[in-house]
Amino acid sequence: MVFEQIAKSLQLFLEENYQLNFDATKIQLDPTRKEFEGDYTLVVFPLVKLMKTSPEKAGEMIGEYLQSNIDEVADYNVIKGFLNLSFTAEYWVKSLEKTLSDSAWFLPRNAQDLILVEYSSPNTNKPLHLGHLRNNFLGHSVSLIKAFAGNEVIKTQIINDRGVHICKSMLAWKRFGNDETPETSGLKGDKLVGKYYVIFDLELKKQVSGLVDSGLSEDDAKKEAPIMKEVQEMLVKWENGDEDVRTLWKTMNSWVYAGFEQTYERMGVSFDKLYYESETYTKGKQIVMDQLDGSKFFQKEDGSIWCNLESDSMDNKLLMRGDGTTVYMTQDVGTAVQRFEDYPNMTQAIYTVGDEQDYHFKVLFKILEKLGYNWAPNCEHLSYGMVDLPSGKMKSREGTVVDADDLMEDVVNAARASSEEKGKLEDLTQEEQDDLFEILGIGALKFFLLRVDPKKRMMFDPEESVSLNGDTGPFVQYTHARCRAVLRKAGEFDSGQPTSIADKERLLLRTLTSFRSEMDAAAEGMNPSTIANYCLELAKSYNQFYQSSPILKADGPERDFRLGLTKLTADTIQKSMSLLGIRVPERM
Repeated sequence: MVFEQIAKSLQLFLEENYQLNFDATKIQLDPTRKEFEGDYTLVVFPLVKLMKTSPEKAGEMIGEYLQSNIDEVADYNVIKGFLNLSFTAEYWVKSLEKTLSDSAWFLPRNAQDLILVEYSSPNTNKPLHLGHLRNNFLGHSVSLIKAFAGNEVIKTQIINDRGVHICKSMLAWKRFGNDETPETSGLKGDKLVGKYYVIFDLELKKQVSGLVDSGLSEDDAKKEAPIMKEVQEMLVKWENGDEDVRTLWKTMNSWVYAGFEQTYERMGVSFDKLYYESETYTKGKQIVMDQLDGSKFFQKEDGSIWCNLESDSMDNKLLMRGDGTTVYMTQDVGTAVQRFEDYPNMTQAIYTVGDEQDYHFKVLFKILEKLGYNWAPNCEHLSYGMVDLPSGKMKSREGTVVDADDLMEDVVNAARASSEEKGKLEDLTQEEQDDLFEILGIGALKFFLLRVDPKKRMMFDPEESVSLNGDTGPFVQYTHARCRAVLRKAGEFDSGQPTSIADKERLLLRTLTSFRSEMDAAAEGMNPSTIANYCLELAKSYNQFYQSSPILKADGPERDFRLGLTKLTADTIQKSMSLLGIRVPERM
């Protein structure tokens, strides 16, 4: 490998000329920026002090040495402290041949560490919305990327199927539902339950308004509202196993699960293991009770139980209310413990949750550490920015959300309209057309949500999200379809060995051969946007090559070489997009 040769040659150069024992791992070699001439750039600045010379002089000396001692280095140029190296055409031709013949190039590395990736984790009182789409696409993609990098991955979610929010939907349905069901209403089960969550909020606001008019403060009015008191009573009954409450809870949750399953299927996401808050909260509750006599937890006069976090510069955390009911933190403690009992060899647990919960997970991990679990440092929060609308934040209780099902239907319809307008689908069956529209629409949506760095808050622009032009998923998908069309027309071909390669071919090859390093970077950073932007760069590089270099009309070795580039581009796009959970069509 030429990079290893460069490292060894640089070590020899420093030993021979400066009697220095230099650590080759400190060498920084990056692809040369497009505006400069070269293939890879060696950053010289770290060597300047050792060589006691200027950055330009150091670059010239090293460049001359490398060109003289490494056959693959054809030329070099120095710009300030950056040594730009150009490799020979023979090197790039061999790189293409080696990559095309490498049967493991697109295969995942052998699985070693066992990790768990949690995502989705919905509440069973409302349907999935736009925020859930970003969460699911991000978590599912990270699980695919981690598996490709050489991990055994357990995809999981914790279903928040109990608590005050669930009781709100239950009570509203009990009061105002008239025995309505998904079958009688024509609504998906999750949408039906979500409808009653909104109805509860409307009724609560009405009662609070009346109490405020009678002289109570708004905070006191919310506590004293009859419907809110009923909800608290229902929660206590649920935790005490009341048969009627539990029966209603099971019925309404079953409606929601059936609805979620339809949404997940269209999203293209799946899970290996499901956890339910209704089961894990009891483990958390028992852990809290077991520690009550120690120094970690304490009880207040009202009977509530707290974790002492003052010494850790955090607020004390409520774990159990005075009426004996539990909170989210109690359940999260129980879930974490249960997971490490289920998978004792697990080396990492990744929680895909929005950055609004940053403090929650900081507290959770600190509580687990205080409880003495040696695996606590293996828990990691994959925090991501929330999705805003032009009109502001989404609020489920007010019904101001972008519904996931509706949005997916919109983007598929947009793909249908755009494709039919271009009129190139006459020879496809209706079934094939419908599948193509699904691939394009859902692909556009996933790409839109994944190409933004997870840490960044993002604005959801409805028009931009369904656009099939520009730096989008369909642009990458179209490039793949273009490659496949070329290959279909070409038929069989051999490895081509041209005597020279053009700049656009060189740039494309450099992008193609960086595939594994880009995938590794995405896995290390748990950042699918690295792959999305790599796909865009690759698609642009191929299209520039396609416009400047005839493929099917080329002769002999040049034709075969360019077909090899085309095949590797198609295969690389297909694999890269699959790690984002996105399918690519054979034709468009």
